[in-house]
Amino acid sequence: MRTLIKLLALLLALALAAGGWAWWWTTQPLPLTAERVEITVPQGASTRTAALKAVEGGVRTQPDLLGWYFRLAGRDQTIKPGDYAVTQGMTPADLLSKMVRGDRIALAVTLVEGWTFKQFREALAKAEHLRHETQAMAPADIMKALGKPGVAAEGRFFPDTYHYFKNASDLDVLRQSMQLMEKRLQAAWDARAPGLPLKSADEALILASIVEKETGQAGDRTHVAGVFVNRLRIGMRLQTDPTVIYGLGDAFDGNLRRSHLQADTPWNTYTRAGLPPTPIAMPGKASLLAAVQPAQTKALYFVARGDGSSHFSESLGEHNRAVNKYQRGGQ
Repeated sequence: MRTLIKLLALLLALALAAGGWAWWWTTQPLPLTAERVEITVPQGASTRTAALKAVEGGVRTQPDLLGWYFRLAGRDQTIKPGDYAVTQGMTPADLLSKMVRGDRIALAVTLVEGWTFKQFREALAKAEHLRHETQAMAPADIMKALGKPGVAAEGRFFPDTYHYFKNASDLDVLRQSMQLMEKRLQAAWDARAPGLPLKSADEALILASIVEKETGQAGDRTHVAGVFVNRLRIGMRLQTDPTVIYGLGDAFDGNLRRSHLQADTPWNTYTRAGLPPTPIAMPGKASLLAAVQPAQTKALYFVARGDGSSHFSESLGEHNRAVNKYQRGGQ
């Protein structure tokens, strides 16, 4: 009887020791083959498979031990598939928590204010680990895939940095950007000043894209918008070079000539009155707000000073003198 009691006591002591060691192990940093390793957990992976993938990815431990812990500690939770980063100092508990949360490796692509849709697509094409489902699609087909058939793609995507997971579709990034532009545009339109010569939020977007391309210094943005609003009010042509350049497309070689200003296209605001038919770039939040909250000014003209800022004039005579001073080197 005493022998049995001693045996049971020994077994209990061993169990407690094993349990204590197991608890201790879950709180210790996992040894790695590098400072940072990446593991990929496939869809539908079991806890054992997740443990095996961790070891294959560079976590130096026994897969059976890690799998046992995942199964025991995560029995009421689901490990989400995806790519995960494991860094020095992470414990088995940290790794399990990360995979249960779905805290996967995120990549990023940046859309810059003033870029055209073509430039954004070029950035997407270079983005790493992104499925390029739209690569062979025309802009009209992309907009149809995004649920906006018949809407021009230009200007419909908000410039920002977008995060995505490995093997995400470029359509997902485009959808994020489009939805954010819709939100920002609606917010700007709702905050518009009274009496604007703009019939819709779409017209505000077109004007904002012109303001974006015409502004060299942030402090001038609302004044640039004020000039264009003044021109729209009196029926004066906008006569803005960026719209002409946009209408030229790939034919523009970087040198805007007088013949270009005279060549009629739907975007030539020298030959056509009013706003062009579509935006010419993707405006940021500041340009959206400037278009609907322009400066109260009497200026009808502006010219670049050469330092990023603009000189604004109320009369053609004053404007011509400013052009002579800042563009032709006159006094």
